[in-house]
Amino acid sequence: MRVRVLFFGRLKDIVGMAEEQAEISEGARVEDLFERYGRSFPELAKFRASVAASVNQEFAEWRAPLASGDEVAFLPPVSGGATPAAEENLCVLVRTPIVTSEAMERLKAPSDGAVVVFEGIVRNHSAGRSTQYLEYEAYEAMALAKMREIGAEMLGKFSIRRYAMIHRLGRLEIGETAVLVVVCSAHRGAAFDACRFAIDTLKRNVPIWKKEFFRDGAVWAEGEIPSA
Repeated sequence: MRVRVLFFGRLKDIVGMAEEQAEISEGARVEDLFERYGRSFPELAKFRASVAASVNQEFAEWRAPLASGDEVAFLPPVSGGATPAAEENLCVLVRTPIVTSEAMERLKAPSDGAVVVFEGIVRNHSAGRSTQYLEYEAYEAMALAKMREIGAEMLGKFSIRRYAMIHRLGRLEIGETAVLVVVCSAHRGAAFDACRFAIDTLKRNVPIWKKEFFRDGAVWAEGEIPSA
């Protein structure tokens, strides 16, 4: 049977491709597929302890069985289009500059007593080295699904009215906004708590990766292992 296999971030660099169609035997599991690539690319096998896997855009256990037509993605630790006009809350990935004021104006209403904003921006240094620019990439369909899951959980946990989570992809220059979280609520406490929850969970669980470029080369940023 055949499955579609996707690689992201540094894993894509190691295997030299973003995706391929792979023939597997009946009864094969996620771990069997990864082990096969590990034999062909020994450097890939070294990342086994820090790689997460997904099947059909949902995080999966390594012993999960595979079926013909499955989409399997191998995801390194995360670094943590157009917006539909009628969407109540915003979960979007964009390749153009994020304008914070526009997002705030779109969300807030007379019933709100607080609007809390987190804006993650590109800094000019990392681990003692001077950063020139960044590039972000994502497993886009899954990233959007996970962002919406975070939003639904946030609405259930905190007394908030609306939210936005916007992440930039592609090349970003120093000082540009990489990620924006906006939360509107009648009360500041709920807005602060929800905003912190959203960005912390996004950085941990959403499959987005950051590559840092320096004068003497580039590296994929270390991140956190996504949780199922």
